[in-house]
Amino acid sequence: MTDKREKPKIAIIGLKGLPAFGGAAAVGENIIHELYNDYNFTVYSISSHTSDKTGRNLKYHQIVFKSIRNKKFNTLLYYIKSLFHAIFKGNYDLIHLHHRDAAFIIPFLKIRYKVVLTTHGLSVKGNPKWEKYNWFFDMQVKHFIKYANYRTCVSQSEKRILKNEYNIESTYIPNGISLNPEYQSIQKKDYVYFAAGRIMHSKGCHLFLDAMDKVKSSIPIIISGQFTQDDEYIKMLSKYNSYKQVTFTGMIKEKSILFGYLKFARFFVFPSMNEAMSMMLLEAIALGCPVICSDIQANKDIFSDDEVLFFSNGNSDDLSRKIKFAINNCEAMAEYASKALITATKKYTWNSIAIKYKKVYNLLCKTDEKI
Repeated sequence: MTDKREKPKIAIIGLKGLPAFGGAAAVGENIIHELYNDYNFTVYSISSHTSDKTGRNLKYHQIVFKSIRNKKFNTLLYYIKSLFHAIFKGNYDLIHLHHRDAAFIIPFLKIRYKVVLTTHGLSVKGNPKWEKYNWFFDMQVKHFIKYANYRTCVSQSEKRILKNEYNIESTYIPNGISLNPEYQSIQKKDYVYFAAGRIMHSKGCHLFLDAMDKVKSSIPIIISGQFTQDDEYIKMLSKYNSYKQVTFTGMIKEKSILFGYLKFARFFVFPSMNEAMSMMLLEAIALGCPVICSDIQANKDIFSDDEVLFFSNGNSDDLSRKIKFAINNCEAMAEYASKALITATKKYTWNSIAIKYKKVYNLLCKTDEKI
């Protein structure tokens, strides 16, 4: 039982490293930012995802394991190391586990701890690199997710899938935005922007470049993100004529720089074919950037067609039509962005979202605090 004079101790597994440069890590980082006065957080990380060393700062203690070169086994080994450290060396009131992929460690964690699981997507559809391992990911959902004491989903679509296909109950807690995010000034202005943490097939960069070929515009294109080791996909992208007018920034880990590119873009194109609830989409909205995005259910669950400009998922012809509209109708796009920001401010601020996680933490830690 936790001493009432002490803050409950919560270990977080699955973020892989802070400061965040990926979607799930950004979610965890913002939760910690809002709640560090109420809980003692320990974050399990791996050196491939953070330049920090094991140590404590104002908001959390971070334990950093050494990574290995094999990327596929690197993540698996990270989960196993986190499990063993938590079981044999940790002393926590609760474990918050992020990602469906890590669900296999839940039964072992429960030897000592209560576990909250947050899923950040239940499908690898549209990602050929991972589709062949779908049996492994499906096994996590079928056999291990149910063992968590409490399950949360960042999207309505995940909640529906868990209930309708697996009869598993969960709570929808969306991702969020920070109001008035800080950004750096960017030299270039008035460009079309595409960004993803990792540029891979499911993010739809090929759809974007194909659409830009059909638009035949001289408007500058900027693309940010880390290319995966999929050489065939990189070759595919290089064949598009519009590839030649692209400025590639690489992955941008400094949030204020990334936000600068979003802030000064003419509009942001988000053609992802499979998402839970995208942090990149929310961040674009928070910065007042007009958005063209795929009409996947996860996007339609959070914004309406008078807040963002939807195109038919996977259809570069329709995307090209929407890009032409956006280029020629700046005022209409600005109106979309304004309405989207109003919705995000009402429904998706980190302050209000953190309160929902706090209720879950207090329920499982059995604190007497009223919210």
